[in-house]
Amino acid sequence: MPKPEWQPDPSEEARGWPMPPMLTAIGRGLKGQCPACGKSHLFNGFLKVRDACQACGAPLGLARADDAPPYLTILVVGHIMVPAMFMIDRAYAPEIWVMTATFVPMALFLSVGLLRPIKGGTVGVMMKLNLLKSHMDEV
Repeated sequence: MPKPEWQPDPSEEARGWPMPPMLTAIGRGLKGQCPACGKSHLFNGFLKVRDACQACGAPLGLARADDAPPYLTILVVGHIMVPAMFMIDRAYAPEIWVMTATFVPMALFLSVGLLRPIKGGTVGVMMKLNLLKSHMDEV
């Protein structure tokens, strides 16, 4: 007997908290706000997601965005850094130490600067799609 396919329940009644359209949820997450209501902070530290929204009660801590944000950050930073390195090298042909002194700090600052917004956007996607860790998974 085939297993039934999982289907998310998109209704607000099933969730118990409001859920805006996908782009709104992602935008709120990128800004570090609750993806559901946008009235409270998403993070409790630099990358620690709050257990629940203080305004609407959405279970933010159940959105387990573990590996996706670093992967997406590397993807974005790589797509910025590699073309920039090629263009600078072709146009000016600087010494290797100049390239290193320029692009290593740039990669570091871009990675640290983009990790939190990307994690917020990932939590927004997970909240919208109802991809939350169930309470039964904690046992």
